[in-house]
Amino acid sequence: MIAILLCAGFATRMYPITKNYPKPLLEVGGRPMLDYLMDQLVEIPRLDSLHIVTNEIFYSYFREWEKRWNKIASDNRIKLYLHNDGATKNENRLGAIKDLAFVINLLKRIRPTIVTAGDNIYRFLLEPIIQEFIESKKNIVLALTETDHSRKKKKGILELGPDNKVLKFHEKPENVRSNWACPPIYLLQPSALTHVNEYMERNDIIDAPGNFIAYLVDREPVYAVKVDGKRLDIGTIKSYEEAKEILSKEPVILE
Repeated sequence: MIAILLCAGFATRMYPITKNYPKPLLEVGGRPMLDYLMDQLVEIPRLDSLHIVTNEIFYSYFREWEKRWNKIASDNRIKLYLHNDGATKNENRLGAIKDLAFVINLLKRIRPTIVTAGDNIYRFLLEPIIQEFIESKKNIVLALTETDHSRKKKKGILELGPDNKVLKFHEKPENVRSNWACPPIYLLQPSALTHVNEYMERNDIIDAPGNFIAYLVDREPVYAVKVDGKRLDIGTIKSYEEAKEILSKEPVILE
């Protein structure tokens, strides 16, 4: 199993603090926000390689950050790869879905894969969910409760059917009755990932990775795991300041 971390965005909504520095490496609670995700991923027993994709402008920052994590990953028998997608500004960015394809096309073979953004801090354990992914051999997304309408308009929202099968995925919908929000971490089997290049041939929207999940659920079964947990979704300066305040007082993982 592998993990692909999509960290090549330019985070223009958080300018000026991200104009010359990558959002996933901004400090939260005294550490780069990406470290909290890495803490969990390197402990996954079946994970053997971890691919981080960034852009030309921020590549050197990730190379410096990578020095510490190379040893930790190696100690856990995980190979860490850093990929530069070549983008030099927001206007010529590849977009998250094209970045996903960029990494997939570098691989010798497609295996079960964790696909995730690098700007969410999960305050619950991922390992049991990933274990279910391994054992069930299903495509799995997470479902967290969200009842605030204004926040739902900024997230991916799931419509669920029997056995928590995903019937529809709505990326930043204006009006959807469902209260199940889907964070940007997707556990995908090899057959699902074969649709990535096909998606790009048929669609122009290549930014938010949830758009690919919306496409996928019409072609392959995708199931949700309902999680009674919280996350810190850092997309604005306000949410960044709130995350720093929260983690200055509370542990990352909530019991």
